[in-house]
Amino acid sequence: MSLKYSHTTADYLNWDVAMNLIRKLFKDGDYRMSLLVGCGCFFGLRISDLLILRWKMITGVDSFAVTEKKTGKRREIKINEGFQAHIMDCYRALNIKDPDEFCFVTKYGKVTSKQMVNRKLKSIKTAYRLPVTNISTHTMRKTFSRKIWENENAAGRGEQSLVVLSELLNHSSVAITRRYIGLRQQELGEVYEALSF
Repeated sequence: MSLKYSHTTADYLNWDVAMNLIRKLFKDGDYRMSLLVGCGCFFGLRISDLLILRWKMITGVDSFAVTEKKTGKRREIKINEGFQAHIMDCYRALNIKDPDEFCFVTKYGKVTSKQMVNRKLKSIKTAYRLPVTNISTHTMRKTFSRKIWENENAAGRGEQSLVVLSELLNHSSVAITRRYIGLRQQELGEVYEALSF
């Protein structure tokens, strides 16, 4: 939670940093957080949609559908093949007996809250020395978005990729998507860099 009247915006993680974090969390036995960060980075869903995932939705399947809480729109998510293996590793490590169980629960069996995830992410930022200023549940969605844009931009589809990403994220305009993934701020910063003395 931010201080009253303060302005904080979640930052994205560099993709390699995010993937290393997922692996380190798993190696350190924090299987649910490893899976949560992974799902956030690979699915690009808001935390409210991640927290309602059940094991049966994401295990043994290539894709799944979710109706987003915020927009009410249905979204089809394709699960990356490599990430499917990680999901199964977490499933086995947690010794899940009931595939109808929610994926992200507390030790008491209740669905984890957004606030609890935010607190955990802040402690992870410190413990793993993550190179990010502001971390929150939105960091994972922004990491997904930024990686999609970087991949598409590298393939020469810069502006076209923003249209696709805007649709994927259910943004009302490309301008919002530009601002969301930090492009607008980056472009504004470059204006200052172009000045000479």
